[in-house]
Amino acid sequence: MRKVVLAMQLSLDGYVARPGGELDWMWPTFTPETMADIIEAIKLTSTQVMGRVTYEAQSAHWPGSTDEVAPLVNAAEKIVFSRTLREPLGWSGARLATTDLATTIETLRATGDGDIALVGGSALARAATRAGLVDEYQLIVHPVALGEGLPLFDTPVSLHLRDQRRYSSGAMRLTYSR
Repeated sequence: MRKVVLAMQLSLDGYVARPGGELDWMWPTFTPETMADIIEAIKLTSTQVMGRVTYEAQSAHWPGSTDEVAPLVNAAEKIVFSRTLREPLGWSGARLATTDLATTIETLRATGDGDIALVGGSALARAATRAGLVDEYQLIVHPVALGEGLPLFDTPVSLHLRDQRRYSSGAMRLTYSR
């Protein structure tokens, strides 16, 4: 059975983005060591699950990128949840989910190899958490408080800390399981 990993960047006060979806707050504390850990995590995944906004941002960036992450992201199967997008999607390996989140995740768990990464957005992450679909949370917490924005959690969830790593920038990578 494949593991579902929710991998996100997070502010100290629990937001994954500013109110308009901006991510500018994380880059000052994003370091090469942060990227190295992200690359290692991506190598363990073969499927990425995302919402429309994340898909549109990533599909505009990764296919033409020469970044070291690009080949890994471009090679992955990408399942996109959207009420507005229609097939065919323009990014290799991307397809629209045709069933609800729980059914899609359970079908993915039973097929293929490698972890299933939930990579965004915040609404999809919250829905997966509420439904109990996430096995592991890989959170990079940046030493920034936004005060408002798009929250990662909107329901109580008990987690167990499995691993932690402090980066030289003050950010921390926290790995939790349910």
